[in-house]
Amino acid sequence: MNREALIRYALTPSLNIAYEEHGPASGDAVILLHGFPYSPRAYDAVAPALAALGCRVIVPYLRGYGPTRFNRPETPRSGQQAALAQDLLDLMDALAIQQAALCGYDWGGRAACIVAALWPERVRCLVTGDGYNLQDIPHSTKPLDPQTEHRLWYQYYFHTARGVAGLTDNRRAFCQWLWELWSPTWPASAERYPLSAPAFDNPDFVDVVIHSYRHRFMYVAGDPALEWMEQALTRQPPISVPTISLCGADDGVGPAPEVDDDIEHFTGAYERRVLAGVGHDIPEEAPEATIKALLDLLQR
Repeated sequence: MNREALIRYALTPSLNIAYEEHGPASGDAVILLHGFPYSPRAYDAVAPALAALGCRVIVPYLRGYGPTRFNRPETPRSGQQAALAQDLLDLMDALAIQQAALCGYDWGGRAACIVAALWPERVRCLVTGDGYNLQDIPHSTKPLDPQTEHRLWYQYYFHTARGVAGLTDNRRAFCQWLWELWSPTWPASAERYPLSAPAFDNPDFVDVVIHSYRHRFMYVAGDPALEWMEQALTRQPPISVPTISLCGADDGVGPAPEVDDDIEHFTGAYERRVLAGVGHDIPEEAPEATIKALLDLLQR
């Protein structure tokens, strides 16, 4: 399939967002959001299946990925959580989508969770990878157990000048290594990685990534225009929309714990599903489970 033929653009206040659209324009809107370091290719088996059932499926490239571009050179190349959420809202507004089912993991899951928490009227339902993805930035400097700290090595690497140079010079090899670490039992990783890797050649990729991992630990300031949202997120607002959390049992970043430590953040209908043999890239590794979760919510 010629992927270039599927790409469309939505002009928003900050970005010209590239996205892929599947299905009829009159269908129920479903927005599928990828993470770091991934791309819309994560939904190659999910989007067409939902479109075949009559959904209008939107799969955007996040800021710093693929053909998505900033509108102005002076706009901060922020990767903070509020920026991702604002991009999602702006995309919905640009496409005249009043309400959508949201599905995301990693960075995309964070954007989806924030919009669901702060603008529940815009979210019909939510499928989130690994639960409540809002960052608790005021408490981000509290050390975790040694095993968890070890899994976050790449974040600390990005806090250094050496990490910036390493990501700049070796972005494809670096990101492929993260794929291998985070999805250690996924046999198709080596085959699928080259399909997403070109998305990391975006000229803003490194700046956005580095800012993201520094901002969450309070090492850099955020975009002043988004400070109001960051302040709202410090209260860790609950999510009230119907939600299914999909967790990879083999996730190399954060394996699913036996006890759901996120349940207190969900005040509406909520279910957690732990996926055996699945790592961090949930929709690409487990498309059937992802489709089922969305349909279970949409058909209620």
